[in-house]
Formats: sequence, structure tokens, C-alpha cells
Amino acid sequence: MFLTRIGAFFLDMIETLVIALSIFLVVYLFFMQPHQVNGQSMVPNFQSGDYVLTDKVSYKTRNPLRGEVVVIHAPEAAHCPQGTGCDFIKRVIGLPGETISITDNSIKINGVVLKEPYIPTDFEILPGKFMLSGAVALGPDEYFVSGDNRPYSADSRTWGPVQKSDIVGRAFFRYWPPQTIGVIPEVNYP
Repeated sequence: MFLTRIGAFFLDMIETLVIALSIFLVVYLFFMQPHQVNGQSMVPNFQSGDYVLTDKVSYKTRNPLRGEVVVIHAPEAAHCPQGTGCDFIKRVIGLPGETISITDNSIKINGVVLKEPYIPTDFEILPGKFMLSGAVALGPDEYFVSGDNRPYSADSRTWGPVQKSDIVGRAFFRYWPPQTIGVIPEVNYP
């Protein structure tokens, strides 16, 4: 009788563990995924070592919006080590069909300066090697993404626009460090 109880207990534990692991895998593969911010490209709004949850479902039903923070698969031009699954966290700046240019220390969308309240006014905004030839017209499925730390970010200014298929998802919640836990705020452009 004692051995039967112990056996039943361990069987229940294994069953619970398998169910919990199955639920975790489904959520991780299809709904949301944790990501770590590596590097300084999103300073001052995100620090290296911050952890965010990425919503992998939203962009299956709608397109990314300007100002949303997204996780993207690193483009080939980023030269990430082979097989590392290198992802970047960036902000959506330009949308499909728009023309992006960088002049007078500002980003222009279709010739109009994009006012970015989340960027310190003393940050220098340079075109990068991809933008040196001038304005870039985005294709029907292309997005222009940039780090918030414009002087020190490799982004679409360096390696060009990203395809919607390269966007992993929308970063929506920061869960580390504890003093910054919360929903990532939406940007309202003036």
C-alpha cells in the first residue's frame, strides 16, 4: 500500500510536469517569447540587460505601427555569428510605401520631420552607410527600424529596411530589472 501511494505520487508529479512543459512550449513557440536587450542601441529607453516579453501574435492580424518596439531577426548585413539566432530590438520608424530621409539631424517621413519625444535632443542622427545615397523608398512589405540611441545603433540606416517576415514580434512588457517592470508605453507622435 505504501509503495502504491509513492508510485501514484510520482506518477502525478510526472503528469503535472509534462502538462506544464507542454503549456510552456505552446506559449513560447506560438504566443510570446522572452528577449534580452544586448548592447546600447536602445539607450536611454532600454538598457543592456533588460528583459522584455515579445508578442508573436499581433502582427499575424495587423501590421506594425510607427513607434512600436519590435524584435527582428538580424539581417545578413549585421554579420551575426552563424547559428546564434541573433535578434535585435529596434523601434519602427518608417512604414511600407513611405520615403525616409535623414537631413539636418532629423529623420523625415515623406519630407516631414518626425518628432520623436523619446530621443534626447542632443543625440546626433546621421544617415549611416545605407542612407548615404539619399532618401529610401520603402516597398510594400518593408519597414525602417532604428535604435533609440541614434549615435550608436546599427539599424536600417546601416543595413537597410527589414521585411515584415523578419519581425519576430512586438516587445510589449519589460519584466527585468524590477524597478522598470511594466507595459512598454505607446508612442504618440505630435
